[in-house]
Amino acid sequence: MLFRILWGVCVVAAVIAVAFFFIGIADGSVSSFNIVLWVALLGGLAVVVFGSRALARRGQKLPAVALAAVLAVPTLLFGLMFVVMIVGGVRWQ
Repeated sequence: MLFRILWGVCVVAAVIAVAFFFIGIADGSVSSFNIVLWVALLGGLAVVVFGSRALARRGQKLPAVALAAVLAVPTLLFGLMFVVMIVGGVRWQ
């Protein structure tokens, strides 16, 4: 159950990154200058998402959870920060 939760968070983070990539291509902010960074970022996300799933399918639950947690824990903390800022009424002045 823990793996499925962490893996789901990883998938959501990867989908958001891919959406930003395609938005960047559409508006021109993803260019030949920074395409290497984008490819590395998307490749790393793919390794985490598909690698953790492959480990889980082979029965290696602990390494799969650890690999998924590498992306899921910072994503959850970042989301929690946004929830606290929205609920807490942070002023950006």
